[in-house]
Amino acid sequence: MERERVLGKKVKTFRKLRGSKIILLTISVVFLFLVSSCGGGTAPPPVAPKAKTPVAERKKAQPVQVAEEVQQKEAAKKEEPEFSYNPVGKTDPFRPFIQLTAEKTPKSGFLTPLQKYDISQLRLVAIITHPEGSVALVEDQQGRGYLLRRGTAIGRHEGKVKVIHKDRVIVEEAYSDVLGQAKVNEISLFLHRPPEEGGES
Repeated sequence: MERERVLGKKVKTFRKLRGSKIILLTISVVFLFLVSSCGGGTAPPPVAPKAKTPVAERKKAQPVQVAEEVQQKEAAKKEEPEFSYNPVGKTDPFRPFIQLTAEKTPKSGFLTPLQKYDISQLRLVAIITHPEGSVALVEDQQGRGYLLRRGTAIGRHEGKVKVIHKDRVIVEEAYSDVLGQAKVNEISLFLHRPPEEGGES
């Protein structure tokens, strides 16, 4: 019973496929017939060259008209004010906002040991005040000490010691902002006093 049902399904499927194959074959034959019948016509007759007509005479007169039109356009251009762009006070739209520049070396050509460190890598250890001018002592991360006086070059960004107070040293660094204008940045190094020993019992 089940075999007959399966066999019946296969027969129905075969009949559907056979019907669709016949339709597909018919469409293919009609398409081929249409394609082959399109190319069988005769060639159109060649176009005979035309004799000179008044059109040719008009073309000869056109250069005179074109010259007159050009003169009229030039006269109109002279009447219009000529536009000129003045970039004074405006930012250049083609310059990048961020300028990547190499680190500047000092004008003397060589770096002192203090100019090889960033200011944040130095620690203020002592300040000696004197009427003739105060002196400060800074240490690097290895514990090496360097003396600072007013005007001493310090840091990677051309910093100079501006003022030495009793509890801090002020360093002034010059830099360029994104618009290329020179700016000044003041950095303070504060005196770190060691904690007193034996204060609590």
